[in-house]
Amino acid sequence: MPFLACFSRTIFGDRSIFYCLLENKSWEFLLCQSFALMIPISRSILLVLLVAGCSAPKEKIPDTMLSDTKPVRKPIIYQMITRLFGNTKLVNKKYGTLEENGVGKFADINDAALDGIKELGITHIWYTGIVEHALLTDYTKDGIPLDDADVVKGRAGSPYAIKDYYDVNPDLAVNVKERMKEFEQLVQRTHDKDLKVIIDFVPNHVARFYHSDVKPEGVKDLGETDDKNVSFKASNNFYYLPGTSFQPPKEYNALGPENSFPTKDGKFAESPAKATGNDQFTATPGINEWFETIKLNYGVDIQNNHTTHFDPVPDTWNKMLAILMFWSAKKVDGFRCDMAEMVPVEFWHWAIPQVKASHPGIIFIAEVYNPAQYKNYIENGRFDYLYDKVQLYDTLRLLINQKAKSTDVPDIQKNLEGINRNMLHFLENHDEQRIASPEFATDPWKAVPGMVVSALIDRGPVMIYFGQEVGEQGAGAEGFGGEDGRTTLFDYWTVPEHYKWVNGGKYDGGLLSDEQKQLRQFYGDILTFAKSNRAIAAGDYFDLTKHNVALKNISEQVVTFVRSSGEERLVIVAGFNKETQHVKIQLPPEVIGKMAMNLKGNYIGRDLLRSGTDVGLDETFSFELDVPPHSAFIFKIK
Repeated sequence: MPFLACFSRTIFGDRSIFYCLLENKSWEFLLCQSFALMIPISRSILLVLLVAGCSAPKEKIPDTMLSDTKPVRKPIIYQMITRLFGNTKLVNKKYGTLEENGVGKFADINDAALDGIKELGITHIWYTGIVEHALLTDYTKDGIPLDDADVVKGRAGSPYAIKDYYDVNPDLAVNVKERMKEFEQLVQRTHDKDLKVIIDFVPNHVARFYHSDVKPEGVKDLGETDDKNVSFKASNNFYYLPGTSFQPPKEYNALGPENSFPTKDGKFAESPAKATGNDQFTATPGINEWFETIKLNYGVDIQNNHTTHFDPVPDTWNKMLAILMFWSAKKVDGFRCDMAEMVPVEFWHWAIPQVKASHPGIIFIAEVYNPAQYKNYIENGRFDYLYDKVQLYDTLRLLINQKAKSTDVPDIQKNLEGINRNMLHFLENHDEQRIASPEFATDPWKAVPGMVVSALIDRGPVMIYFGQEVGEQGAGAEGFGGEDGRTTLFDYWTVPEHYKWVNGGKYDGGLLSDEQKQLRQFYGDILTFAKSNRAIAAGDYFDLTKHNVALKNISEQVVTFVRSSGEERLVIVAGFNKETQHVKIQLPPEVIGKMAMNLKGNYIGRDLLRSGTDVGLDETFSFELDVPPHSAFIFKIK
């Protein structure tokens, strides 16, 4: 009598998913109809004893039901904090040094790591924290000046306080002297796996102590030729406050009161003081300001009603274009542009086409939070994609916590009409709290419907954040960031749940729980489907939510919509409900027409998310369904 340990969790539809664990891999297992004895061990684990004489398995869904053969590829992005990704030193001391807490290296992102990322359906990796930024580890023996602790947040420093635009973070190198070569090798390894490389471009501000010690011959440093006697000059790189000296926030105690550092004295020599990165024109910015950074001048006189001086082309424009060209020549495939909306759209209109002309296929992603400016930055700024934080992310987060209405989702899609394909969707990134944190949802499975909507609602790219796929909680007071439900951006740390997947550098998930393996399988399934299915990657969107809410067929906790391309017709149902709900989904006549369905035809739908649920559409093109809590369905209509 064969013996198998199988695991179940009901998340898709009214049936459980069963996985058998063999050789550290999850294998879907179809239980026999009659002769399975299931012994509960806990709320999510079953032992399954099988005996001979099982009935024939249910007919397998034809391959044409699962995917479409037309080659399409929707961008699927995996963001990692590069210094945290491969760290296996699980000490996690608050404000711990690099030696105490460890740090991940370029070399840690090896073939096994890249294979593990790729199996999630990923097409692009956003390596966060590549460019050299201010930090509090001593590399003076390697010719890198020591930073001032009073203008560095945390011990590892913010990746968005750039110290040298032409260098990489020395923390990430095994051999600091060879750090750029090690980065180039990472780019090549990534490309060898048919994955694309995205890095940050931080155009709005730099570290207080900016100085490039490896800049190409003939390049002048930012601020090197500035006239510091005036507050604004179009040819200056920075904004100045003549007659003042900079003072770090008095309440800022670098590295906490328990730690000292050679450059920690509550002072930083900067005279005249420069404007702070978040447009603060004061010599004494507060602790909640971006006091560790200084604002770059793109020819906008901010203090004089934002008057613009773009002719002749400002010096900052030329210097920043040269930086983009430098990294493009390193064969990166895209830039995530930090706080792009704080840089005039005219600069992007001028710079992006020049980069693309020299490096065809390179992509630009903008961090923009003002929906009124979305079309401006796409149409005039020439960006490929924008963050969809303020609308879809914020709404899905509220829905996951039963604080929004499902009808808000089609309103967002209507508002974004014409640029939907340009919106980058996500449920986590370095700025946001982890789904599994108490500050967000606590239980990572509650995000299943939100992830399905985020990944499938339009043609735009979708992104996940390393550790999201295994339920990382962002727990711990790491240092500057504190206990806030986020993975630290400022300190040396090991990410505990992600660490279990890394498994000492094997990248095989050997330390994950069975439930974490199921969660990772879900992410792999939904992201792979989103990447390659023609209706998702290239098809049309039709809302069903408002029609069915108006008929009282569904509650305002259920989102439903169609994605369709030719014969590939999908009905997606995402339930944010806390209790099982019985719903009725009807396709309205205008949607039936747009889907080119035969009004006299007989149609069925089968769920592609492993639930095995079948539905039949009646003469009103309706079907009924039980929607369990925090669940989702993708019905392929045939």
